[in-house]
Amino acid sequence: MTTPLPTKTYLDVRQALLAKAEIALIDVREEDPFAQAHPLFASNMAAGRIELEAWSRIPRRDTAIVVLDNGEGLAEPAARTLQALGYTDVALLEGGLQGWVDAGGEIFKDVNVPSKAFGELVEAQRHTPSLSAEEVKALIDQQADVVVLDARRFDEYQTMSIPSGISVPGAELVLRAQALAPNPSTRIIVNCAGRTRSIIGTQSLVNAGIPNPVSALRNGTIGWKLAGQTLDHGAARQGRTTEKTSPDAARQARAVADRAGVQRADASDLARFDADTARTTYRLDVRTAEEFATGHLPSFRNAPGGQLVQETDVTAPVRGARIVLADTDGVRANMTASWLAQMAWDVWVLDGTQPADWSASGPATDPLPEPQGPIAHTTPAQLAAWLQAGPDGTTAVLDLTTSVNYVKRHIPGAWYVSRTGLAPALANIPAAHRYVLTCGSSLLARYAAADLARLTGAEVWVLEGGTAAWIAAGLPLEEGETRLASPRTDRYRRPYEGIDSPREAMQGYLDWEFGLVDQLGRDGTHGFRVI
Repeated sequence: MTTPLPTKTYLDVRQALLAKAEIALIDVREEDPFAQAHPLFASNMAAGRIELEAWSRIPRRDTAIVVLDNGEGLAEPAARTLQALGYTDVALLEGGLQGWVDAGGEIFKDVNVPSKAFGELVEAQRHTPSLSAEEVKALIDQQADVVVLDARRFDEYQTMSIPSGISVPGAELVLRAQALAPNPSTRIIVNCAGRTRSIIGTQSLVNAGIPNPVSALRNGTIGWKLAGQTLDHGAARQGRTTEKTSPDAARQARAVADRAGVQRADASDLARFDADTARTTYRLDVRTAEEFATGHLPSFRNAPGGQLVQETDVTAPVRGARIVLADTDGVRANMTASWLAQMAWDVWVLDGTQPADWSASGPATDPLPEPQGPIAHTTPAQLAAWLQAGPDGTTAVLDLTTSVNYVKRHIPGAWYVSRTGLAPALANIPAAHRYVLTCGSSLLARYAAADLARLTGAEVWVLEGGTAAWIAAGLPLEEGETRLASPRTDRYRRPYEGIDSPREAMQGYLDWEFGLVDQLGRDGTHGFRVI
C-alpha cells in the first residue's frame, strides 16, 4: 500500500518564505502552463525532466520541497520521483495552484518573475534614467557621441539588436563599459529585449559611479519595434573581446557590493559551508562560458552574472539558500552579488584565489541518477533498417527532445512526444510492435524506457547516442511539425523574443511589467531592498 504524501498549505509556504527558511516550491507543469499562472517564488521543473535536473538544482537531499500543479495529475507522481531520487522532505501543495489562489495567494504570469519584478522595483525606487526609442534613434542618426550596449546573452543579441549596438552581457558591463566608452562625455545606452536587463545594467553602471552619462533604452527592443524602427539581425559586435578594462572597475564593484551587504568568503569558509549539512550552498562562477571552460574552480558551476540575476529561479530554486560567487577580476562577482543581496539572498563573494586554483577545465557535468531497469540500445544503422523494412506499425520512433529542436530537424517519421505527457501522447500514435526512443543525445530517452514499456507492453529500445548519432551517421532528416503527439507546451513563447511577435503581445507584456511592483506589494514575501 502506497503511503500518502504529506501536504503543506499556502500559509506553510508563506511562513517559510517570510522566515527566509530554505524551501523549494516546484511547479512540475510544462513551461507554457507554468508561465500562465504561478506563485512568485515557484520554480519550473517539468515532471518529465526531474531526473535530469533535480540533483544539480536542488543539491541537498533533505531540502524542504513543495510540489504543485494545477490539477493535471502531475504533482503526485513527480513528488514520488523526487522521493525515489533520495529527497526526504517532499510534500504536495494543498489544493495545488487553485488552493494557493483560494487561500489568498498572489499569482504571477510569465517566466523569471522574481527578477523582473525586482527590476521594476529598482526603477520605481531609484528612478533609473532612460531614453525612449525615438530619442535613441535620433542620437544614432545624428552620429552623436553615444554607444549602445546590449545586456542580453549573445545569441539573443544576434537574433535582433539595435543598429550599432554592441553585445556586452549584463555582468560584463562594469568590467567593459569604460573601455568601450573611454571619453567620459560619451553617452552609454543599455538595452535588452524588454525592461529588466536594461534597468539592472544601467543601474549597475550608475551604482558603480562611472563618469559617463548612462540611460536605459526604455522598453528595449520591444519599444524600438513599437516605435516603428528597424532592428539589425545577425550582428556580431562583441564588447567582451577587448582585454582592456578600467583600473577602477574592481574598486567600484567592491564598493557597491559592500554597500549592498555582500559577505566575503575564503577557502576556509568554503570548507565550513561544505560541513554545514543543514544549508544549501550554490557555488557559481559568473564569468562567460568560454572562460569557464578554459579553467574554473572545482565544484563551481557556470552561471554568467547577467543571466544569473535574470534567472535566479532557474539557477537557484531553493529560496533561502546560500550563494557563493567567484570570478578572476573582482568585478563581475561583486556586481552580481550586489544585486542578489538586494533580492534577499544570502550571498558571498569568494576572495583570495590564486591562478593555480582555477585548475578544472571543460564544462561542468551534472550528477545524474541511473535509469530504472535494464535498457536495450539500438544503433542508427539498425533503426534505419527497421524503418526501411516496414510495414507501417512495426516500428514507431518517439522523439523526446524539445519541440523547438524537433521542428528544426528529426528522424523521418518520428513523433514529437513530451515525456511529461507520455501517456496521453500514446493515444495519438498508432500502436506499434516496437518503439524506439530518442532525443538529442538519448540522455532523457533512457529515463522514459521503463515507463513506455509499462504503458505499451511492447519492446522498447533507446537509440544509442540519440538523434545526434543519427545525424553523424549521415542519415536523412525531416523538419517541421510533421507528427506532434504532444502539444508544444514545453516552452513559453516570450513576447519579447523572435522577430514576429504581434504588437498587441509586445504592448501587453510591457503593461504587465508595469504592474509588477503592485503585485509585489500584494504578495508581501519578497524581502527585496534597493540600495
